[in-house]
Amino acid sequence: MQFHHHGYVSADPRVLPAAGVGLDRPEDLPEEVDVLIIGAGPAGVIAAAQLAQFPGITTRLVERRPDRLPLGQADGVQARSVETFAAFGFYEQITAEAYRIMEMAFWEPDPHHPEDIVRTSRPRDDDRGISEFPHLVVNQARVLDYFLEAAANGPARLRPDYGWELTDLAVGGADESHPVTVTLRGAGPHEGAERTVRARYVVGCDGAHSAVRDAIGCVPVGDKSNHAWGVLDVLAVTDFPDVRTKCAIRSHDGGNVLLIPREGGFLVRWYVDLGVVPDDDDGAIRRTPLAEIVARANAIIHPYTLDVRDVPWHSVYEVGHRVTDRFDDVPLDQVGTREPHVFITGDACHTHSAKAGQGMNVSMQDGWNIAWKLGHVLSGLAPQSLLSTYSAERQVVARNLIDFDRQWSTLMATKPEDLPDPGYLAEYYVRSSEFAFGFMTHYAPSSIVGDAEHQHLATGFPIGKRFKSAVVERVCDANRVHLGHHHRADGRWRVYAFADSPAAGEPSALADWAAWLASDPTSPLLRHTPPGADPGSVLDVKVVYQQDHTQMDNVVGVPGVFLPRTGPFGLIDYERVYATDPRDDVFEARGIDRGGVVVVVRPDQYVAAVLPLTARAELTAFFAGALLPARAPQTVGAAESAAPATAR
Repeated sequence: MQFHHHGYVSADPRVLPAAGVGLDRPEDLPEEVDVLIIGAGPAGVIAAAQLAQFPGITTRLVERRPDRLPLGQADGVQARSVETFAAFGFYEQITAEAYRIMEMAFWEPDPHHPEDIVRTSRPRDDDRGISEFPHLVVNQARVLDYFLEAAANGPARLRPDYGWELTDLAVGGADESHPVTVTLRGAGPHEGAERTVRARYVVGCDGAHSAVRDAIGCVPVGDKSNHAWGVLDVLAVTDFPDVRTKCAIRSHDGGNVLLIPREGGFLVRWYVDLGVVPDDDDGAIRRTPLAEIVARANAIIHPYTLDVRDVPWHSVYEVGHRVTDRFDDVPLDQVGTREPHVFITGDACHTHSAKAGQGMNVSMQDGWNIAWKLGHVLSGLAPQSLLSTYSAERQVVARNLIDFDRQWSTLMATKPEDLPDPGYLAEYYVRSSEFAFGFMTHYAPSSIVGDAEHQHLATGFPIGKRFKSAVVERVCDANRVHLGHHHRADGRWRVYAFADSPAAGEPSALADWAAWLASDPTSPLLRHTPPGADPGSVLDVKVVYQQDHTQMDNVVGVPGVFLPRTGPFGLIDYERVYATDPRDDVFEARGIDRGGVVVVVRPDQYVAAVLPLTARAELTAFFAGALLPARAPQTVGAAESAAPATAR
């Protein structure tokens, strides 16, 4: 973490100085806003935390609850989400209170005594080294708390407006600058009140029964499964030996349990198979008594017993698999003719079972995806057309999620004798772990994802997939660090220059590239940095040398573009120069060509382009398609406060 560059900091450095709209944020909802977020669920709070980094943007988050969520229904946190927590600055804190999944046990009917279950395997959670981040279980309410804290600590000082429920939304009208009109009804302390807010953009994060979705005419497409599950969080006494291990349990009569230990050492979540739902059920399955669910769990885990002492929460649900036809307000027959102003995220646009542990996780990535794009457009950094990439990118992810969840749910509900072999379920779990960990997202080429012409130069950084971090050495202080862990959710693009073989100070392709980037009129660094802003305010440029740090004379000879001046005192930022760790060569680990490579990474940590150091025109052209040229001061107004906070 870097601080002191704006002066001495003696308090919590995670609390950034208030700026822009954060200096005098009104308590009451204003009549006009730039972005109105509806719903403080996972997608809503991450969108708020990201937009809080843009203090020139007026963002408000409304939630119909009267206060924070006391008890969340989602609990599984995949490694990609934990990586996201690191980007927002609270990975260490939330990991300390979470349950960490180390392995998953699979239980099947005993071949000799089918009425009993026996453990058949327990594969490690990440034997393949998919991520350096863990797989956690933590109450959704705590996840929301941490994101809301990040939003409140951002320069825009963004906090939820509780007690407001959307009743109407309309797009269009006389006010072209704020084309979305939202009507809100008060609840709790605002009971009986009504408020109209005009917004440039609205982000609907209001759940499976989304009023935003209905208002813009998005249609859920899919089916409802005929299988029901009871889910309960319990404090219990049991002789089942794996009660503190994630388990998939399948009994001889086809009944199944998915068992997930919770944080705190005692609480456990049980997903209990309630069987096929008759066509004429008319919702009766959802009224299944708690005692019946507990009895079913005991029957499935025989010969072990479950003595439930307390149930903080339980529910019954039927599996549904649906994705809306679009994720914004532009009708399908008008795509390409106008830009969207209303977006939906999370359960508002995709629903599925909870057993794959994907709901909260995918929703958060929805929220991050649209939030950084709104930040760029409203700050004048990017064209409005950037917003059309949200639906195009995230709808594909949702469809893949539904396909995966349908397969996993079907396997969980399949009788053991109907599978190819007893170990099939465990093998599928291991085989599909990259998806379950959140790393299968692969965005198609667009204005913010380049083509794969030069992919062979960095095979370990697939274009369109998330940037897979690697260990390097920081030259200035010899610290061994993860390169990607310094990619914070501050709205900036990252440009990683992997050097050709000569050392710093010697003639090289890297030195030529650095000189061009620092001084040529076509340089994207010069074209897209706002006047008066720090050099790294939009493009954070870093270098990784092939030598280890002991072969370098600290930063002597390193081109100045990698040692930018920052803050009001013009201090040198030394933390953008890295060397190769001889114990874990990043060039070998990520298939990086030793002739030198540039890797461009989006603000949400997805690889956008891979280019040789000589492809300067291509780098300029890529950013010309993704960003607008920096505006002159007289056309910006409060340009300094409109850009991400790191620009100051």
